[in-house]
Amino acid sequence: MSVKIAPSILAADFGNLERDISLINNSKADWFHLDIMDGLFVPNISFGMPIVETISRLASKPLDVHLMIMEPDRYIETFSKLDSKILTVHYEACNHLHRSIQKIKAFGMKAGVALNPHSNINLLIDIIMDIDLVCLMSVNPGFGGQTFIENTYIKVSQLKELIENKNSKCLIEVDGGVNDQNANKLISCGADVLVAGNYIFNAVDPTFNIEKLKSFNLI
Repeated sequence: MSVKIAPSILAADFGNLERDISLINNSKADWFHLDIMDGLFVPNISFGMPIVETISRLASKPLDVHLMIMEPDRYIETFSKLDSKILTVHYEACNHLHRSIQKIKAFGMKAGVALNPHSNINLLIDIIMDIDLVCLMSVNPGFGGQTFIENTYIKVSQLKELIENKNSKCLIEVDGGVNDQNANKLISCGADVLVAGNYIFNAVDPTFNIEKLKSFNLI
């Protein structure tokens, strides 16, 4: 089984969005990764519902939506109507995380939980059986192009151990600063899904870089 690759649309050229979506559709990438930012939970604003609707209409692969926003429960139904397949909320943004997860699943989506770099893996012990994906932030969320945080390797290994001990089927996704220099080690530690933005969209040959990441096999 090969690792899943989820190109981050935040790094795409929004002046040529249809072109970049077509590129992903015709590549070996598995998902589209959409970062939704509100300027409150993170110090940046990304894009809103009209852009998500356009991506949903043009994309032929599943939408992996990452909500970096306060009060994410308010938008769960909206993203289900926009054909999101995976909806991830931040542990740090949810007062009642179990309720949020239940609501995501009630609207027919897979439920993910994201952890910021400073948040401990043990926060997920009581919820790991209820979620489909954990998104480990390997940079501080809010901006693309940041440097990968080396401690992420340890967190991936710790999360993998937790998943195996609990006999969970949860996938491990790593988001931030992913490239061909750290992908192999991340996969060796237990990562199932790699989110890559600048490494793909700023490349001379984005398709080649997707294939390079895809070539690393899960261990």
